[in-house]
Amino acid sequence: MSNTDAVNQGDVNYSISEKGIATVVFHHPLSNSLPGRVLKKLADTITELGANDNARVIVLKSEGDRAFCAGASFDELISIKDFNTGKKFFMGFANVINACRKCPKLIIGRVQGKTVGGGVGLASAVDYCYATKYAGIKLSELAIGIGPFVVGPAVERKVGTSAMSQLAINATEWRSADWAVKNGLYAEIFEDADKMDEAVNALANNLADSNPEAMKLLKEVFWEGTDNWDQLLSDRAALSGELVLSDFTVNAINAFKKK
Repeated sequence: MSNTDAVNQGDVNYSISEKGIATVVFHHPLSNSLPGRVLKKLADTITELGANDNARVIVLKSEGDRAFCAGASFDELISIKDFNTGKKFFMGFANVINACRKCPKLIIGRVQGKTVGGGVGLASAVDYCYATKYAGIKLSELAIGIGPFVVGPAVERKVGTSAMSQLAINATEWRSADWAVKNGLYAEIFEDADKMDEAVNALANNLADSNPEAMKLLKEVFWEGTDNWDQLLSDRAALSGELVLSDFTVNAINAFKKK
């Protein structure tokens, strides 16, 4: 698959059940990695559902069995040649996190398998996250010469500064789903996707029967103190947009792509 083909593949779709459960599904053939185009559609979809009265609760998931999200598209990263393009790409992750943060509906995450970098950011930006025992996590950004700057605030908000720093510094080590649940990223982990889906469906149905205004106010309470994130994540995207141009990062990404 060429760089151009990889960047142009992937999509986001959603459906809304009669009960008001909105299910958002993203996919990409390369382990559900996220090119800028898919990130934009994901942010726009979450924002759209937040304003849709037919949607009472949102479930965020990806396709496939073992990979929830491979994070940033390496094919797109390696094509970035100037700062503005770099910042715009990383703003894609910022916009998804901020869309989750501002959405007045509670968002349930469904993580069926391994998740890396920006995927850990997605799991952190939802309001309640279920996973399987296969859903190991890794913040690999430092290993390719960048750093988890954009997703950092969302991850740190969920797991705390100590656990966040462990993930960010030891960028080549996978942390198990058990580690993630003990540190607060996942609410619960399951033996397989079927058991997880039973829990997702049960919670989504309960929330669909709950008071929308109460859930909206509850979410505002949970996200209190993050009003500065529009600017904060923009500043963080600028850091990554600058670093992605360095020779070190270009060489590191190319080395990763060859593995």
